[in-house]
Formats: sequence, structure tokens, C-alpha cells
Amino acid sequence: MDRLAISTRGLTRRFGKLTAVQDVNLPVAAGQFFGFLGPNGAGKSTTIRMLTGLLAPTAGSIEILGLDLMANPVEVKRQIGVVPEGMALSGRLTGAEYLNFAGRMYGLDRDTAAKRTAELLDFMDLANQPKKLITDYSHGMQKKLALAAAVIHGPKILFLDEPFEGVDAVASGTLKAMLQRMISRGATIFLTSHVLEIVERLCSHVAIIHEGRLVAQGSIADLRAGVEAGNPEGNHKEKLTLEQIFLSIVGGERPDLEELSWLG
Repeated sequence: MDRLAISTRGLTRRFGKLTAVQDVNLPVAAGQFFGFLGPNGAGKSTTIRMLTGLLAPTAGSIEILGLDLMANPVEVKRQIGVVPEGMALSGRLTGAEYLNFAGRMYGLDRDTAAKRTAELLDFMDLANQPKKLITDYSHGMQKKLALAAAVIHGPKILFLDEPFEGVDAVASGTLKAMLQRMISRGATIFLTSHVLEIVERLCSHVAIIHEGRLVAQGSIADLRAGVEAGNPEGNHKEKLTLEQIFLSIVGGERPDLEELSWLG
């Protein structure tokens, strides 16, 4: 059996009477580029917040790199990188100041933090305005800086919540190439995105959460085969896309939907 980078058992989170995540058992093998999918409000961000130690589960357990997250939060956080949905950058710092700060917080010595900061700013095409404050960065620039801060310490697992949102095509290609190099060197990447074409292009395995429960997980090839087997009368001459697989599993058609009258 593959060594697990992430393992949850019975993972549950409630907010009062609302159960946002219910009894999730999720294994992610080390070295996988793993996609975590679901409709809006399905429980994706809540799950990522629990996996990264930002939110305590109501019930269940989480192991990251073989360590119990609740018992070893600091040791786990030293070995992971996170680009959260909201980024939460320090707007009154420059990009270099912020990356140096992130590197030092992860335990890098001063020289190593400075060297990696310079390399990352150049790689992300953020080095040409060294005095510019983060608050004056565009959304895409802030995304690139958040990713740079998440990888400055060489994490073994990288959690990405909508990392390509607002990033231009050139920068997106650069980031994808970097992520693929991380995978080739043995890192694990846990990605959530609503852009299913990106997930299909990058990820080998996915899990789908719907209304707080996992409804499918496995390799994309296995999920495709399962959908095709469940619809033997369908036309499978062309390979099903991940979007078609996703809609088949969670249900995407609204036959009762009425047209908006003013749109004709």
C-alpha cells in the first residue's frame, strides 16, 4: 500500500445545527497531485481548514505525514504549505519583506531566507518593483506571492485553494510547471478548484464532496470507468471529461429551471 501523506477517519465538523462535513474518510498517497472537488457550499474549504490546523474538527481524526495533527500541530505545520482562499497577506510590507518574514517563521536562517526570497521573487516575476507594497499588488500578483510564501521552506505537502484564480495565462503556465516539478521531487499537492479543466490536466486522483459527504474518490480513470459502467446506454466513443464525470456524480441538470423572462 502507498504511504499516506494525508489520512482522515470519521472527519466531521458542525457549526451549531449545521453539519458542514460529515464522516469523511480520505486517504491521499504521498507524491500524488490530488484534486478535491465539490459544488459551492459542499464543505471543501471547511475540510482544508481542518487539514491545515486552522479549524478543529468536531469529531474524527487527521494524520498528516503519519503525525496526529491535533497532537503535533507545530511539527505538522513546519512540513506543509498553504495558499488559503483569502490569502490574508500583510499589505503594509513589500514582497521581499513578507517572504523573508515567512521564511524566518518556518525556521530558515537569515541567509537562506534571503536567498530563497530573491529566487522566488524573480521566478514569480515580482522583482521589478522592490519598494511596492503588497496592498498595491494586483490580485494575480498577490496570488503569486502567497504561493511563493507557501513553498519557501520546501514543504512536503502543499494545500492550494483556488490558486489560479485571477492569475494570467503566462503566470499560470509558470506556476503549473513549478507544481509539476514539486510532484516529480516527491511532494504531495492537495488542490481544490472550480476550474475542472485545470484539475483534469494536473491531478491523477480526485475526491468529490457533496453536501458534506464524500461521494466519490479514486483515480480519474477509475471514476470515468465507474460512470461509464453506470450508464451502459451512453455514448462513450469519446472519453468523458472530468466535468462530465463530476456532473454525473453530483447532479448538474435542472430540468425544472425556468428561463428568465427578461432575457428572452
